[in-house]
Amino acid sequence: MNQAPPGCAIPDSGAVPRLGRPGAEGRRRGTGSALWLLLAGLLSLLLQGCALSPLKVSQARQQLALSAAQPSPCEQQSDHCAHPSALLDLARQALQRSRPDAPVNAVTLLDRGDDALASRLNLIAAARHSIDVQTFIWSEDDVGNLMLDALIQAARRGVQVRILADQLFSFNDPLLLDKLARADPHLQVRLYNPTFQQARTSPLEFAAGIACCFAHFNQRMHNKVMIVDDVAGITGGRNYEDRYFDLDPDFDYVDRDVLVGGPVAQSMTDSFQQFWNHRRSVSVVALRDVNAQILRDRPPYPAWRTPSYRQPQIIAAIRAQAEDPAWIQGHLVGASLLTGKVSFLSDLPSKTDDPARRHALAYTQRVMQMISQAHFEVILQTPYLVMSRRSRKVFSHLHAEEDPPRVVISTNSLASTDAFAVYAASYKHRYRYLDKFGFEIYEMKPQHPVTGGESMARDLGLLPDTSSYQTSRHPNRNVRSEHAGLLGLYRRHLEVPLRDHDAAVEAQRFGLHAKSMVIDDHLVMIGSHNLDPRSDHYNTEAGVIIDDARLANAVRESILDQTQPDNAWVIAPRPWSTPVLGAINRQLSIASESLPTLDLWPYRYATSYQIKPGCTPLRPDSPRFRDCYVPAGDFPDVALSAKLILTRLITAFAAELNGVL
Repeated sequence: MNQAPPGCAIPDSGAVPRLGRPGAEGRRRGTGSALWLLLAGLLSLLLQGCALSPLKVSQARQQLALSAAQPSPCEQQSDHCAHPSALLDLARQALQRSRPDAPVNAVTLLDRGDDALASRLNLIAAARHSIDVQTFIWSEDDVGNLMLDALIQAARRGVQVRILADQLFSFNDPLLLDKLARADPHLQVRLYNPTFQQARTSPLEFAAGIACCFAHFNQRMHNKVMIVDDVAGITGGRNYEDRYFDLDPDFDYVDRDVLVGGPVAQSMTDSFQQFWNHRRSVSVVALRDVNAQILRDRPPYPAWRTPSYRQPQIIAAIRAQAEDPAWIQGHLVGASLLTGKVSFLSDLPSKTDDPARRHALAYTQRVMQMISQAHFEVILQTPYLVMSRRSRKVFSHLHAEEDPPRVVISTNSLASTDAFAVYAASYKHRYRYLDKFGFEIYEMKPQHPVTGGESMARDLGLLPDTSSYQTSRHPNRNVRSEHAGLLGLYRRHLEVPLRDHDAAVEAQRFGLHAKSMVIDDHLVMIGSHNLDPRSDHYNTEAGVIIDDARLANAVRESILDQTQPDNAWVIAPRPWSTPVLGAINRQLSIASESLPTLDLWPYRYATSYQIKPGCTPLRPDSPRFRDCYVPAGDFPDVALSAKLILTRLITAFAAELNGVL
């Protein structure tokens, strides 16, 4: 009975209720299910079906052939005119030194935005055979266009380039995809899990996707991977958008990637191939709106043009870094490590097709296993601290040990987060996190000196040109977003307004996006997995796990830098003037927090603290903690606004919607 037009078929069992059994109760259930099926069918019919006929796809391919460019002379050369790259040479050397029983991999930590972007451009220009790119978000801004232009130039040299992006926040312009389809035959683009087989999702289609097949619509591909010549790959937290590479003048992310070269890259290629061939990955010529655009085209056909950039000086400087052998050697190759124990893991694209298929959750399960086996320390960085049932069980058992390991959590505050509704679910459970799991929680400040505000521009001796953004860089202004549709439910002005006290009016805002973990000073995880139910159960995730004390020390120091008093508030139990009031509040806040709804007690068990001037940083369990720290309030630096009120309402009434959030 779970039927819909071809291509719109409801693929996940249980996405639509089944008809009930005979009998009065069964008839009532059956009637409701039938009405739901009828509604879903009508919604699909209103959208005129989904799947394209093979004839339409064939016609589009024929149209593309008419505008195919003349072959480049580089296609005839064995290296396809590849530029030299010390990064790629290091990866090849690691592969040559490897044996089946003794692999060698090169590892380069990419903590800075310019390092992460320049390394990608350098590898793309050096590619000889293939480039595969997999991502959750691809925006039409400076970073998105810069990457597309570099990949198109590689394809025109004869390199096989494949781009696989999740449809929800990538390439939502059919005309852009039309241009990419015509750019070069060596460039292929597919979108993962497109809503109703289209690139662009209208508000009606967004609502229909939720109504008719929510389980399918809700599952997204969150992997971030780039592989060059099957020998070098980058993975981590960064999507292709300015804010992930320190290039947004209003709001940037503190993020982290890692470049690995050697035999581990083949695992990345194998994972990409699984996603590329999966039924949810749809070629652009089979997308209804892109196909229609291609068939409407008449000469002169749409063509990819060299992009114009909002910040041309910074883009030129980054390109110069990527092309400078001395810069690559000094900043990246010289800081690389050679190590053997490197594993790349990814959930399968079938992760939510059948939750009982445990092998589909390989990466997610390995993350939980790493935590459960910690002996003395877990240093964890996650943008969203929303615990799934599985992670609650792991941390509860860990804290119950006779000598439990220290667990340090670096995460977002309400002032720094890009998703206030998700923060509300974390805010609800402070007693659980501190007392039941023993967490030390440090919440990032929205302006801090670690990244330093326009760090890339300052290091390059430039200032970003913000005139074309048409926004003030005042911290209370809504942040510009390239994703303007989807009912405004996500990635559109989700940062909360800030107060105008001590911070400079022109201060840039930062939020945490890195997803990393260090276990016991030697085991490192860097990838796309957030500590939240979406990553555990709904999204596919990927990353690398590296057993190396040198890298562990570097990542540990990087995360702990973000927890220092200048960069973060520390969460600790709320102070009370009298023991009686404190005991009463403690019991009421614990009781209120335990309720799935109607969590209305206004005083949380814990609040945010700021260090006093002249004091040395202390852990919150130190006996002298309150001598050196003062309460900063539950939501420091946040202005009274509708979003602040909504945060409290979600905490009170809807915090159990973790999977949706």
